[in-house]
Parts: sequence; structure tokens; C-alpha cells
Amino acid sequence: MMGMVAVTWTNYLRKRLPLTIRSLHTLKGNELDQILMSPPLASLDLPDIWSSNSASRIIPAIHKSFDDQTTVVLDGKLISMEIRSRIAAKVREMKQCLGKVPGLAVILVGQRRDSQTYVRNKIMACEEVGIKSLVTELPTDCAEMDVQNAIMRFNKDPSIHGILVQLPLPQHLDEEKVLDALCLEKDVDGFHPVNMGNLAINGREPLFTPCTPKGCIELLIRSGVDIMGKKAVVIGRSNIVGLPTSLLLQRHHATVTVIHPFTENPEQITSKADIIVSAAGVPNLVRGNWIKPGATVIDVGTTPVEDSGCDDGYRLVGDVCHEEAIKVASAITPVPGGVGPMTVAMLLCNTLVSAKRMLNFN
Repeated sequence: MMGMVAVTWTNYLRKRLPLTIRSLHTLKGNELDQILMSPPLASLDLPDIWSSNSASRIIPAIHKSFDDQTTVVLDGKLISMEIRSRIAAKVREMKQCLGKVPGLAVILVGQRRDSQTYVRNKIMACEEVGIKSLVTELPTDCAEMDVQNAIMRFNKDPSIHGILVQLPLPQHLDEEKVLDALCLEKDVDGFHPVNMGNLAINGREPLFTPCTPKGCIELLIRSGVDIMGKKAVVIGRSNIVGLPTSLLLQRHHATVTVIHPFTENPEQITSKADIIVSAAGVPNLVRGNWIKPGATVIDVGTTPVEDSGCDDGYRLVGDVCHEEAIKVASAITPVPGGVGPMTVAMLLCNTLVSAKRMLNFN
């Protein structure tokens, strides 16, 4: 048994007041023309009809004996490159037909090195696929109104189809008020209450699905991992990753359990899961004894740890103890190089979808 470890999880929770919501059309059909393998969520909806023997039926084993297989490292970087290639082709087609390209605006507040790295990666990805990008950098001590004004300028700019506020924000800024200033139709991060609500409701399709959860599902599908009917555990319940990931897995008909800091015996619950998605932000939280032999493990954690030997002065460490997990799991994502590149690819996808919608480009 592991010793008890006191852990503080930082969840960027946004308590939103009721909003006056405009009437919006949800998406019908796959606007990405098969760039992604994930189907439209509404197409997955099935009626909940319980058969008389549902309680007693035996579900076949999900994985073959782990002794018969080698752990597969799910290469998010390689898969994301294929997705980016398809996005680039669509952007070129748009430019040839309309003389316009999708535009993404990024607002960076402060000097966090990890945030600067993330923004740099996103801008480089935009350049690779031909998406126009603009970055507004604001000092750590800027006023809330400065951030809101930057957002409002991009809201009104017709050449910008997606706006991203890099999180986390400095503590003195009210994240709720800042993000509420975003135009819903340009919320390519997918955090608006309308997008989150549509994600949770059967028959509805959000304008945008949050990028990291969307990337996790795409990674599972492209890797041939069955989701329907499987037991999935999501570790962490943040509005950014944990909550939308649990909703997405449910829309794909997994049986989902969410682990949070107040969960009793989390290792026992997690050890029964066929799919584990860890997004707690706690280095090496998930040990080998948390993992069912043959389970698929998606490690979303990317905690920066000081390391003078690295170019940026730090290295990223995941939630999962990779050395232990790789001896038990059937498939696992590396950190870095797993979920991170998929998140960026989904951001590009969302920006392209937004531009196609706004420019009426089919």
C-alpha cells in the first residue's frame, strides 16, 4: 500500500451566473470533412433501453491477457501530424476559393515559462498549416479591463475566427469575467457555458468541444481503443479537462467514474478501469498498482519541473509514473509527445471549423 500523500489540486473552476443566451444552431454533420475520425456527437446518441437480463449479463473480457501483448506507446505527435496535414490542405483550398484563411488570436498574460512555451507551439502550428495568428502579450500586473479590451478587439475583427486566452491567468484577474467577454462563435477553446451545456445533452452538438478532451477521444479512436461499454476513470474534474472529458466519454457510451481529491480509495476504483484519463496535475500520482493489467492510460498531466539541463529550464512530468505503468498497461501516452500535440491539433481543427462557418465555406 502506498503511503498517504497530501496533495493539493489546483482546479480552475469558474462559477458562472445565468446568462442570457442567444438562439444558436448546433452543428449537424461533420464540418471537418473527415479530417478527424471522431463522429459528430449527435450521431452517437442511442436510446437507453434496458433489457430484462441487463443486470445479470456477462460482459466479455475487454483486453486479451497482458502476457500476450507489448505495451503500445500512443504517439500523439505522429497522429497530430497527419491531422495537421489534412487541415493544411483545407486551408489551402479556402485560400484558393475565397482568398481568405482562418485566423486565430491568442492572449497571453504574464511571464509563465510554460504558458509562453504553449503559446509558441500553437503559433508555430498555425504557421505550418497556413492559419493566420496574432498574439497579444500583456504584463502580469495588467488590469482586468486590459484583457477584456483585447478580447473585445478580436471579437470585432472579421479576420479572426478563433480567440484563445492562455490559462492560467494571474491570481488577481477574475477568470470568469475575462472569459465571459469572449464571443461565443469564436470560443475555439470550447469553455463557454453554452458549449459545455450542449456537450452534456444528448441530441445536441457544441459549437466547439474543448481541445484537450477532444484530442484524447481522437487519440483513442485512431489507436483502435474501444470506448462503448468500457469502464473509464477520469482523474481530476477541472472545467478545462476533467469535466468535459467525462462528458465526452459518456457521449461515446463509456461507463464513467470521476476521481477527485475527496474520493476514498481512488487506487481501488482506478484499478478496475479499462480506460484511465488522468488530468490531476500531480506528478506521478498514478502508480502501477492503480492500473488494471491491459488498461489504456491517457496521461494529460504536464507539470513543469525545474531542470537546468533542458532548453527552457524545465521539463514536463505527467500524472502517471511511466516506468511503472508501462509494465502493466496495454497502451499509454508519453509526456511530452502524447496529449499535448493532439490538443494543438484540435485547436487548429476548431479554428478551421469556425472560419468555415463564418465564411460560409463548405
